Amino acid sequence: MTQRILLMSSSRKDHLGYLEHAEAQIHALLRRETRKVLFVPFAGVTFSFDAYERIVQPVFAQYGYELVSIHHAANPRVAVEQADAIAVGGGNTFALLKRMYEAGIVDAIRGKVLTGTPYVGWSAGSNVACPTIRTTNDMPIVQPPSLRALGLVPFQINPHFIPGKPAGHNGESREERLAEFMHINPGEHVLALPEGSALHVNGEHGTVLGERGALHFPGTTEALNLDEEATFPLSQVHGPANMAHWPAFVI
Repeated sequence: MTQRILLMSSSRKDHLGYLEHAEAQIHALLRRETRKVLFVPFAGVTFSFDAYERIVQPVFAQYGYELVSIHHAANPRVAVEQADAIAVGGGNTFALLKRMYEAGIVDAIRGKVLTGTPYVGWSAGSNVACPTIRTTNDMPIVQPPSLRALGLVPFQINPHFIPGKPAGHNGESREERLAEFMHINPGEHVLALPEGSALHVNGEHGTVLGERGALHFPGTTEALNLDEEATFPLSQVHGPANMAHWPAFVI
């Protein structure tokens, strides 16, 4: 079954409204088909799940898709199994993954998407689509049982990517942080997505969406630019050598 996945860097671009920049990207995934989208709001921390649903629901309705949050479901696993599509919002990645484990939906979502159910995530929702959440930008404000995530794509993504350092900043740049990851995990690559960009996965190939493109950090050389509409085999961006047997990254 062909996988259909959209991983967006962010919910906003510049001064545009919530997901306003992403209409064409969402249609590229959902194809204007009549679908009831199951929303996972678990990355929200400083506001309620009801409030998060009220932010996202009208945007999807405007684009022609019904959306309901999983927190209303008596049985979250059943809700996943019955979903026509799955959307996972941004916020804190550690809170998101912890709550997904507590709800028992990590394996359910993975199995559902691997059999062809469309998945769209932004920010933290894109982080959890990777083998692990090791390349999130978020603070570990809670402790999930593992850093292992959905593994919908075979490599790590870094959303909200900003190159270089602001004037007067003496900490590490994003490039330096990703270099640390690749130094300690030789052979693994990272796909960095500036705000407004997204990765659209259709089967075994990915296409970069958004005019800001993406960057492929292969670990041993400088980053490679991937322009808008660039299509590449997912195997080009390396992940763990054998995802079927690699160990859980327990905190």
